[in-house]
Amino acid sequence: MKIFLTGLLLILALNTQASPSPDACHTVNIGVVDWTDLHVANGIAEQLLLRLGYNVNLNEQPATPEIFASMADNQIDVFLGYWTPAMSTIARPYFADDKVVLINDNLQNARWTLAVPTYLYEQGLQSFADIARFDAQLESRIYGLEKGSSGNAAIQDMIEKNSFGLKDFKLIETSERLMLAQLRGRSRRQEAVVILGWAPHPMNLNYDIRYLAGGDDYFGPDYGHATVNTTARREFVDQCSNLKRFFSNLKFTAPMEEAIMDQTTNGFVPVDRAVRMWMHKNPQQVKVWLDGITDLNGKTPDIDGLIDGMKLSMND
Repeated sequence: MKIFLTGLLLILALNTQASPSPDACHTVNIGVVDWTDLHVANGIAEQLLLRLGYNVNLNEQPATPEIFASMADNQIDVFLGYWTPAMSTIARPYFADDKVVLINDNLQNARWTLAVPTYLYEQGLQSFADIARFDAQLESRIYGLEKGSSGNAAIQDMIEKNSFGLKDFKLIETSERLMLAQLRGRSRRQEAVVILGWAPHPMNLNYDIRYLAGGDDYFGPDYGHATVNTTARREFVDQCSNLKRFFSNLKFTAPMEEAIMDQTTNGFVPVDRAVRMWMHKNPQQVKVWLDGITDLNGKTPDIDGLIDGMKLSMND
């Protein structure tokens, strides 16, 4: 009888161990848009997942609409850059069809609205309602992001509705890098410019800018107060429970992201190296992210060894 009970307990113990990840979960396809802050979030996820034994594919798309379409088409598994309320209109149909689901909010107290250099703010351009008065200095231009951006859609909507008297303005659709090049050049020459700004982002450290008031109907209240969320395709969440928990654990702070972005933009450190440096110096945060997580084979990872392996060497 004692032998039988011992054997039964052993069988139960084995059955309660985590199972290896299903084959469909071995490769994680992460959605990418060319935003500095998103590269940091994706870089953290990538470096951790690789050390847990997963394959990672960074699937770059031109803008947010293509990201959600790719999730619905099973080409992208997860996206860490869903900003609300700005992108809600883009995401709503996919949530309604249950093709894409919300995993968590990964960053609180973000910001997303129009911004100007401080010298222009001090000249009186302090709100959306002031933009039209600076028409000549601004050359009737507002600089946005890539085509398809939700921020661009909000700006174009303002122009088409003649909100704030902006009917004669033109939205300049460009990349983050080219938009910031305009800010940099015009700031050096003390010229007028309005850009689509957000935080966290190195622009808030590298340039003296101010956010404009009065855009609540287009970018949300409190100067475009925003939340950044993680979304995933429904089948990915249902099939990959370990990865669902991993991405649920993955939360960031503005100071954390800005510290890493400072390395990538001002120190010219590649993203993978910058996030490894940060994680090696902040082991407690890594332990929070990996709480309850197993590796690809269902085993509890050696988290201390994983963190130690983040240390950079001359061969990296």
